[in-house]
Amino acid sequence: MAIENCTVFTDFILLGLSGRRDVQQGLFVLFLLVYGITVIANLGMILLISMDSRLHTPMYYFLSSLSFCDICYSSTISPKMLADFLSEQKKIAYNLCVAQMFFFGAFAAVECVMLSVMAYDRYVAICNPLLYTVTMSRRVCIQLVATAYTAGFMDTAIFTYFTIQFSFCNSNIINHFFCDFPPLLAISTSDTTTCKIAMTVSCSCVGGSSIITVLLSYSYILTTIIRMKSAAGRRKAFSTCASHITTVAILYGAVFFMYFRPNLSYSTDTDKVASVFYAVVIPMLNPLIYSLRNKDVKGAMIKAVGTKLCTG
Repeated sequence: MAIENCTVFTDFILLGLSGRRDVQQGLFVLFLLVYGITVIANLGMILLISMDSRLHTPMYYFLSSLSFCDICYSSTISPKMLADFLSEQKKIAYNLCVAQMFFFGAFAAVECVMLSVMAYDRYVAICNPLLYTVTMSRRVCIQLVATAYTAGFMDTAIFTYFTIQFSFCNSNIINHFFCDFPPLLAISTSDTTTCKIAMTVSCSCVGGSSIITVLLSYSYILTTIIRMKSAAGRRKAFSTCASHITTVAILYGAVFFMYFRPNLSYSTDTDKVASVFYAVVIPMLNPLIYSLRNKDVKGAMIKAVGTKLCTG
């Protein structure tokens, strides 16, 4: 299509999760509750780790970083989605759409890399305990977190650059509840082949390296645990990994379902449900999983509550 015949859209219209007004009101209440729990639980985790000296270890430093990432991750989607539930027209300006798409993709990539960093931390703690304090020094921990953010933002910047070159001549209606790469590619009138290749390569590099790190780390961890003679030692080793394994399984399971299925169709209700799960629900689940399954975190919570009651 010739550029001169292309209608220039200054905003997009998001169809959202439902067109029914009564359903939207119910969804507003539900997702407001989910977002509230997400922010409070993750902020609580960050404050708890910063206040309790027993949690000033590399594992909890990474967990605190993961909680911060979850707040940012969820906040790129939830506020706009909540506002749209109460709006007649779910419009989003082109620039805001690109920004939402970029920051959501960036924090999602950061989360994947952070989970691989946490897997490596568990590998060092269990397989090389005598070298743990040296290997996972404060400087190394800061460098690993910085690497996660650098990789995540650079990865997303690559296909964001290609996406902003696209023309949207036929439609500005996005059949989704937020601006994600696949729905935008679906309505573009430009040739998206280069962008799809760039997306596949960059996601494979970041996501693939993260998955390989997790698998290799837990392969060595499992081998080490099996060789342990003490049953108590095996239980302790498993307990320190259980929360992280649960988080990894949930996140990667949802991402694989959404992005690595054959014959992808990003306009179906199934895809929207999957997107809700990994974009909105998972950031809420992470701090709950770690607080419910981790004895150190539960102990710190009890101590904090007890101190508050005594001073109150």
